[in-house]
Amino acid sequence: MGNTPPSNLPFLARVGVALRCFWQALTRPEFARQARALLGPGVAAAPAASAAVPPEQAQAPALHLLSLLQREGRLIDFLQEDIAGFDDAEVGAAARVVHAGCRRVLTEGLTLEPALREADGASVTVPAGFDAQRIRLTGKVAGQPPFRGVLRHHGWVATAVQLPTLSPALDPRVLAPAEVEL
Repeated sequence: MGNTPPSNLPFLARVGVALRCFWQALTRPEFARQARALLGPGVAAAPAASAAVPPEQAQAPALHLLSLLQREGRLIDFLQEDIAGFDDAEVGAAARVVHAGCRRVLTEGLTLEPALREADGASVTVPAGFDAQRIRLTGKVAGQPPFRGVLRHHGWVATAVQLPTLSPALDPRVLAPAEVEL
């Protein structure tokens, strides 16, 4: 796919690949057959092998990031709220608080760079052998690269992750503790 060796693929990039593969395997039987062939004969025994690591531990880094977004920006509270009954000004005021807190988590915990340096709306050429993880072609895709098109979103790449370490003694499923005022 891309030019980045798997050993150098950042964690968040691997999460993106895993999610894309998961969706493709669910929606495209041929992709699932090819993935099974790549994974080798042990694929049928995967549930027994994965039992060694509880799912909450396997997903601990993602859950930890979500807990940080909740703690600093109340992201889960905002997304779980039915905002249909609120007017735009109330939603906008809440969004400012959520945005500020979540942005703080991103700027302190991740170093982000655009996947493409050009500005949104710029004309770009997508060369042959392009990295399909970094560039998603949309619209009427026909023929072979190079492709010419308009950049609709520059994308994001995490170049460094400096999130605080989650203690193994903590349950990663607890994204936000209940708060009881006395």
